[in-house]
This record gives sequence, C-alpha cells and structure tokens, in this order.
Amino acid sequence: MLLGTVIGTVVATKKDQELEGLKLLVVKGADVEGKANGGIIVAADAVGAGVGELVLYCAGSSARQTQVTKNRPVDHVIMAIVDEVTVGDAVTFKKS
Repeated sequence: MLLGTVIGTVVATKKDQELEGLKLLVVKGADVEGKANGGIIVAADAVGAGVGELVLYCAGSSARQTQVTKNRPVDHVIMAIVDEVTVGDAVTFKKS
C-alpha cells in the first residue's frame, strides 16, 4: 500500500466497457506527513475519495482485488481514506 494525495479527476467519455461506472482520480505520492512529493498516477476510486484527501492506494494485480475493481483492467485503486498517520509516538498527519 502507498500513501498519496488526490490532486484531481479524470473524465473520459469514451472508454473500455469494463471501466464504465468507475470514478478516476489523479493521485500524487505523499509522505507520512501527508505532503505530496511523489509521482503522479490515475487510480480507480473504490471508497468515495475526493480532491485534497490523503489516501491509501495499491498498484499492480492487487488493484483488481477490491469489489469495485474485480476483474477490471486497472493498475491502481484507492482503497482507503486516511484519518491519521502515527510514526513512533508522533502523529504525523491528522485529517482536519
């Protein structure tokens, strides 16, 4: 699993039939403080995430293991919206 920040949306009116009904979001990798600092990917949204939220996403064959993405041609899926990250004894991110 990877941390990322949702920075945008993708609208595609013409797409493969297997992608119909999926919300596609633009995600930039993030650190444990919730600061965007990594590469950019497009992910199918399985949990109702929105722009500005810190999320957990996965890549590769694992992305096809949620109920929303099962047997669909996706490489990335958002599978959780992060409320808090703690490293050691310090809270490094807390959803406001």
